Amino acid sequence: MKFAQDGVRPDSGNLGTRPERAVLVSVDFGVRTRATRAGLAGARLAATVQVDERQGAEPTGSSQEPRVRQRPERRAAALDAPGLDCEESLAEFRELVASAGGEVCAEVMQRRPRPDPATLIGAGKVEEIAGIAASTEANLVLFDHDLSPTQLRNLESAMPCRVLDRTQLILDIFARHARTREGQLQVELAQLEYMLPRLTGRGKAMSQLGGGIGTRGPGETQLETDRRRIQRRIDQLKLDLEAVRRVRRQQRQRREAVPVPTVALVGYTNAGKSTLFNRLTGAHVLQSSKMFATLDPKLRAIELPSRRKVLLSDTVGFIRNLPHTLVTSFRATLEEVEQAEVLLHVRDASSSYGAEQKAQVEKVLAELEALKKPRIEVMNKVDLLDKQERETLGAREDVPVSARTGEGTETLLAAIDAALRSDPIVEAELRVPQQEGAVLAAIDAGMVVHERVYDGNLVLLRVSGPASLVGRLHAYRLREK
Repeated sequence: MKFAQDGVRPDSGNLGTRPERAVLVSVDFGVRTRATRAGLAGARLAATVQVDERQGAEPTGSSQEPRVRQRPERRAAALDAPGLDCEESLAEFRELVASAGGEVCAEVMQRRPRPDPATLIGAGKVEEIAGIAASTEANLVLFDHDLSPTQLRNLESAMPCRVLDRTQLILDIFARHARTREGQLQVELAQLEYMLPRLTGRGKAMSQLGGGIGTRGPGETQLETDRRRIQRRIDQLKLDLEAVRRVRRQQRQRREAVPVPTVALVGYTNAGKSTLFNRLTGAHVLQSSKMFATLDPKLRAIELPSRRKVLLSDTVGFIRNLPHTLVTSFRATLEEVEQAEVLLHVRDASSSYGAEQKAQVEKVLAELEALKKPRIEVMNKVDLLDKQERETLGAREDVPVSARTGEGTETLLAAIDAALRSDPIVEAELRVPQQEGAVLAAIDAGMVVHERVYDGNLVLLRVSGPASLVGRLHAYRLREK
């Protein structure tokens, strides 16, 4: 695993080397863990049993009840009550490391009431982690937390290897998966903006400025030179990305000349958006279990049951504590979300912390000012649920689908049809001469024909279709309902 350091992408020529070994560090600042919640649940259960026994009733929470019967309720609770405990957070962080190609050699979890301003974890824990890193021959110490410039500097001086925080890891994964020129520009901008306040002068390369003998330098420190060069590069990247946004606006204006609404897929990373995109469009975009496999937006046309055409957009996935620099840098990509008429929020129905994922997605949508858009909650991966969990999920208003098997996609297309407000579906009766073959072909291609009757040289049709298309046929004795 070659993590991007100091804003530079890893050398592709070294990808064949063995993965870097990493020590994972997770810090819990007062968040209840699964064990704590289980303990509280056990205490409530014991109290319920005591009350039932005093009343002479059979205990409602008998330990003889099979555990599997509680799974649908636990799943429903996970979908309704946000909260991600320390163990689940560490499991997600472990997936991030795997997506970056790393190998976890040790994991350290610490619980403390508040962060240490100097090292985040305290001097004693720093020594412990340094010993673990040395004994396991780790190349990296990864923190599932954002580190301030001071904390990062202090930790690097105390560790026998490099130290990276959560944002740096996510940026590296983005750098690995960026394929287009636009994606690479966005990632580089995010890396440089994150790196700029964390520049520190190290080693003899630093020029010295002062008033005594031997302290006079060439007039500018290496640190100041680096900052100036990085700032110039950031300004250039912003200009390049503005050019990308200008091209996208022109493309969007051309699309708007022909009224075709856009539907955007949004959701947590690895929720199955690209798989669902391929299922609905027949495309073959990359679908992977790794996080952030999709960075560049994809647009494909699909046909709804009403015969309306819409553009479906696949977008980058979101994640808990998504770095703000990424949201800013990927603004050009996420404009598809801002301009979409309907959002499909794809969620992992098999996840045990779906509500936390939903809350994080809505947080990013709020930053994009897209939270009030019409949104369809799509519960993906229902093929991984058992019968009871499916029944619990079926009682909700969400649309259950399986992008892998295709289950529920027809229901989803109908839900998209109902959610679209521009160019609504209207019913009409038409009388079209049989010699008007082009008109009849347009009706068959763009409308749903409910009834067709031949009367001499005329074709009597009862149809439903987009108002824009029906409006263009007013010459054929149109009578709208």
